[in-house]
Amino acid sequence: MFNDPIRVGSTTLKNRVVFPPLTTGYEERDGSIGKKSFNFYRRLAQGGAGYIVLGDVAPINTASPTPKLCSDAQTASFKSLADACHEYGAKLSVQIFYPEYDAVGVGKLIMQSRMLAMQGKKEECEKVTNAAYAKLHHDMLCFVNEASEEQLDEIVGSFTACALRAKAAGIDAVMIHGDRLIGSLCSPILNKRTDQYGGSFENRTRFAIRITRALRAAVPDMILDYKLPVITPADGGWRGKGGLPLEEAVELARLLEKEGVDMFHVAQANHTGNMGDTIPAMGTRKYGWTVYCAEAVKKAVSVPVCAVGRITTETEAEAVLASGKCDLVGLGRGLLCDPDFALKAAAGEPVRHCIFCNKGCTDAIMNRTICRCVLNAENGDEYDRVITKAETAKKVAVVGAGIAGLEAARVAAIKGHDVTVYEKTLKIGGQMNISCIPPRKGEMVRGVNYYSEILPKLGVKFVMGVSPDKDTLNGYDDVIVAVGAKNMTLPVPGADGVNVVSAWDVLEGKCTPFGKVSVIGGGLVGAETAEYLASTGCEVSIIEMLPKIAAGESSTVLPDMMADLNSHNVRMHVNTRLMSIGRDSVTCAVTAEGKEETVEIPSDFVVMAVGAKPNAFDTEGITARLHFCGDCVKPADISAAVRAAYDEANSIS
Repeated sequence: MFNDPIRVGSTTLKNRVVFPPLTTGYEERDGSIGKKSFNFYRRLAQGGAGYIVLGDVAPINTASPTPKLCSDAQTASFKSLADACHEYGAKLSVQIFYPEYDAVGVGKLIMQSRMLAMQGKKEECEKVTNAAYAKLHHDMLCFVNEASEEQLDEIVGSFTACALRAKAAGIDAVMIHGDRLIGSLCSPILNKRTDQYGGSFENRTRFAIRITRALRAAVPDMILDYKLPVITPADGGWRGKGGLPLEEAVELARLLEKEGVDMFHVAQANHTGNMGDTIPAMGTRKYGWTVYCAEAVKKAVSVPVCAVGRITTETEAEAVLASGKCDLVGLGRGLLCDPDFALKAAAGEPVRHCIFCNKGCTDAIMNRTICRCVLNAENGDEYDRVITKAETAKKVAVVGAGIAGLEAARVAAIKGHDVTVYEKTLKIGGQMNISCIPPRKGEMVRGVNYYSEILPKLGVKFVMGVSPDKDTLNGYDDVIVAVGAKNMTLPVPGADGVNVVSAWDVLEGKCTPFGKVSVIGGGLVGAETAEYLASTGCEVSIIEMLPKIAAGESSTVLPDMMADLNSHNVRMHVNTRLMSIGRDSVTCAVTAEGKEETVEIPSDFVVMAVGAKPNAFDTEGITARLHFCGDCVKPADISAAVRAAYDEANSIS
């Protein structure tokens, strides 16, 4: 059903698959569409997405790291992208937004400070610069109430001018970003104004209706889309601030439809303080968690409604559409993971499904870097990193069926090679299997499931429970070694005791500590293992040399993890170094205020989670060409393993 066409306004979309507004970081510094942006969105269109939205397109020149369409000089780059999307039958939209601060005022102050600096007026320059930073709130708590009516008039004009440039570029739709400034004005939480834009529902939504009316008049023949932000209930309070409670959101949708809105994109309201509230990571929100909001809006309007919110697979997409709760589905992270989602689903081919780790996408957005999905080696390098057909088909052996070995096998098979995977255990997946065990991490299994489906279809053969010898490997032209890594142990007195086990063995179920347990190492593996052990009833202490627990965890996951650790009374000892291990305690050195003191921590079991080191691979006597990838080269993360495996296998020609 999601591959069925749908009429939106006077335009027909070829299917119901939407790439929703998602900041990527791919745009050029001036906000125009450069090579990276062009290739990314073109690849989505080639993969079958019917409606593609460029998120956070600023109608003014701003320091915000987003696309910008504020000058006629930028129109050509947007037109090139629109033309490329149209080649594949996709429709392109720009989501116009205004930053969370007085961008124009800040810009004027910055220019003034530069002029003063050039004139050598240091004190005056510093004063103006400080004034600029004082206006740079980035939180909307201030600007929504500070903005004058004259400023709001100017913003309406900038939106209209941006829409006209989009029309000139051949873009099909304009999405009004109903969050950010517009949503904050609508919000009963953020809006404290006492003028015509504050107070009652009618006043709070006045600006949203003004923007809509102005854009409908300016571009009457374009699709007018509206992102409708909903403040949802959370722990007795509200999740999100810059939007409306559902009842008010539904009423606003009714009003906006009368003003000419052709389509609604219903989503969680922003300005929550944690991007995980709007783009939730695995295990932190239920699947389809905001679909009920889209359903409520759909019952109130006659135009199409798009739903988002952890809609993961093609089965779920079909089900939510068939239920009549929405007309289109947004698959932001899902299309980062597999841009061919629509085409593959239509053909019945395996789709690489998102695991919602948030590592390569949401974290990247928050850290002002570019999106690079951890499972999709081509993401962020579309058309530059591609699988090339081999000049000569080779016999290729892959040793190790962890994530690196599986990706290497996939790429080698697509290139046309005859691939056999050897795995010493009876299960593929390697460390991915143990990463599924801690709380909230069960969705990691999708990263392995994809390979179990796709590799047999590509003709890849598996030999399980076998470590191939040199004679076997010499029967191949090329051998890709992906034998992974193993858990490390600190060389301290007592580390060889029977009460000392590895985090990996715990998560694999090879041992089951009980009672008082000290986890040595508070990195990601250590924190997750501690959380898992606490859930089984253990009294857990984490011992970490650094000043922070789980420093590498996604900021969208960390609040849930810390809340769980605290709810289980897990003791977190930071700036603490393990010195020795006894039968019923560990001895540690704690550093505080430059002083070190020795402490004893009761421990029935000690779990080592202090990192990994590469597994050795004996190359003696092997005459086949050898390639190494993954943790056996350098232990890292999933993204590094997948990309290294992709590149290494792609080099076999």
